[in-house]
Amino acid sequence: MEEYFFQCPYCWEEISMLVDVSQSQQSYIEDCEVCCNPIQISVLTEAQDIVNFRAESIEQ
Repeated sequence: MEEYFFQCPYCWEEISMLVDVSQSQQSYIEDCEVCCNPIQISVLTEAQDIVNFRAESIEQ
């Protein structure tokens, strides 16, 4: 697991989450710990390093 910091696409606060770097590709929904809005998370890893991280708002 690796802690990754990013900016919430709703409230623009910097938040962090733990990413499982043993999985090469992941996609899931996580709520912002500040504003509680749902964020679509997409992660690509290579050799247990994060090579691409996207955090996008989910239109409600």
